[in-house]
Amino acid sequence: MPRIHVTRIAVNDDAIDVNRHVNNLAYLRWMQDAATAHSAAQGWPLERYLAAGAGWFVRSHFIEYLRPAFAGETLLLYTWVTGMTGRRSPRRYLFARDEDGVALAKAETLWVFVDFETGRPAPIPAEVEAAFPFVPDDDPELLALTKGTRRSARERR
Repeated sequence: MPRIHVTRIAVNDDAIDVNRHVNNLAYLRWMQDAATAHSAAQGWPLERYLAAGAGWFVRSHFIEYLRPAFAGETLLLYTWVTGMTGRRSPRRYLFARDEDGVALAKAETLWVFVDFETGRPAPIPAEVEAAFPFVPDDDPELLALTKGTRRSARERR
């Protein structure tokens, strides 16, 4: 069960916008797909949430675009859970170009656990929380991945 889940993405023409780079909506779709795949890998596929009568809903997204991605490229999308408190769980993402490992975007989604019947936030069950090891910001594996997001002073100008 991966603490940091990785998804390989082939950037197709349908992900490209009028500016000839990956559209914002493609990033959102890939983030949701990666979170769902990570959850399934941790033993919580959609069917298990349906049987439990509750699951995750998005409260908010934040994306910081660092560099553009283009058709024909292959991206690596890393995702991990940073914690769970009460009814909420932040999940982070890092998009990197497969060819050279350069970071293209960083993102975070705040997920809320919701009772399907009432539509209201619900406490996160202990068995759900136990399935997702938290990855702190200072985790060595994470630091190795995110070092590509640091830009030199020359690049920031």
